[in-house]
Amino acid sequence: MTPKTQDKPKVEKKEHFFFAIGKRKTSIAQVKLYDNGKGVMTINGKPFEDYFFGEMIGSVKSALKLVDLTKRFDVEAEAAGGGISSQADAVRHGIAKALVVFDPSLRLILKRGGFMTRDSRIKERKKPGLLRARRAPQWSKR
Repeated sequence: MTPKTQDKPKVEKKEHFFFAIGKRKTSIAQVKLYDNGKGVMTINGKPFEDYFFGEMIGSVKSALKLVDLTKRFDVEAEAAGGGISSQADAVRHGIAKALVVFDPSLRLILKRGGFMTRDSRIKERKKPGLLRARRAPQWSKR
């Protein structure tokens, strides 16, 4: 007897992509730019507009808008860690780095726009004897 095989739905496999990792605070985003796309963006398997909201939508797309390539690439990103705003900045950083992999001549334009610099500000650690990193307990004279 042969085991029954179920027919799997055929998913269009996109093979050629440009990959980069973007970071911000404790968020990490793995970004793939698929060439000859339609401008579709997915974050963690969800449509872009369902995952981000408000100013974050413009922030993430800004690197593509700067070099006028919004309709050329499909963007697929996996974002983890941190908060939603931090993830948006990590995806933006990843898109900018992937664009440089696609075309190294875009590096100067993106660098002048401020997209290539990793924002390395992270939360300062808590110190012993303090309530937070720098917040001391209230001092009492008597």
